[in-house]
Amino acid sequence: MSLSRTARPAAPAPVVDQARTGLIQITVTGVLWGTTGVAVQLLRDSTGLSPVSIGFHRLAIAALVLLACTAGRLRTILAALRAAPVPLLLTGVGLGLYQALYFAAVAWAGVSVATVVSLGVAPVLAAAWESARARQIPGPVRLGTLVAAVTGLVLITTATADPSASAPAPLLGLLAAAGSGLGYAVTTLISRHASQHTTPMTLTTISTAVGALTLAPFALVSGIGVPVRLDTVALLLHLGVITTAVAYALFNAGLRTTPGSVAAVLTLLEPLTAAVLAVALLHEPLPLPVVVGGVVLLSAVAATYLAPRAGTR
Repeated sequence: MSLSRTARPAAPAPVVDQARTGLIQITVTGVLWGTTGVAVQLLRDSTGLSPVSIGFHRLAIAALVLLACTAGRLRTILAALRAAPVPLLLTGVGLGLYQALYFAAVAWAGVSVATVVSLGVAPVLAAAWESARARQIPGPVRLGTLVAAVTGLVLITTATADPSASAPAPLLGLLAAAGSGLGYAVTTLISRHASQHTTPMTLTTISTAVGALTLAPFALVSGIGVPVRLDTVALLLHLGVITTAVAYALFNAGLRTTPGSVAAVLTLLEPLTAAVLAVALLHEPLPLPVVVGGVVLLSAVAATYLAPRAGTR
């Protein structure tokens, strides 16, 4: 071991604090996203809306709420678009497309394949891209965290998937899930770049508005009409405000100090949260693989917190 490596100065306290804040913001994002599954299931049962249509409503409501909150900063949003139109528009299009591909993967290949492939491939691709760009092989902590997180994801997802779920087009579903994972990884990396020059609120407002416009044609074909009832409105507001407007604002804020591959690992808390909520609210059984997978996944998250700068080495 070289002297220069052992004598590396410690990171300044403000830098470490900012890194940990980013980790917390993205961890909360993963938990908030984890409430999406239960809300979508309840909404589909009560309205018959397709997943793509729900995704459109989710992004459209978030965009409207954020536009209302940033009405006094419309010039800032327009200025951001003029300064960097390509990454901001790509973030929005990617947001809409990877959700649509995930919904298609669920329909064609089932929840298990869609979740494992789309969520599992994202941190791997992001880590590979960051390593290639830095021309540096990830360290053992980084690799161990990545392997543990994906292993936990596989255990949780395969144990909670509906074994009777049909898979009418498994190959197409696999391709759609891979496309969703690729889209999520690329969108996360682009978002991280954009977040260095754009405020989280502005970035989230633009991306949700563009994402809603991207999904609009697909949603119109599937049908977007919803009954105006208290439960329906409450679920749509939860999806639009909490799991999208708030969650993506936190996600984009966290990306300012968190590498894309680390962010993709932390957001794997989404399926764990969904599994816990399914047990608590829907009274589903708690299989042993879910417990083991949850422990493994939480261990990966804990390792990330204990080494907040590991993602840069």
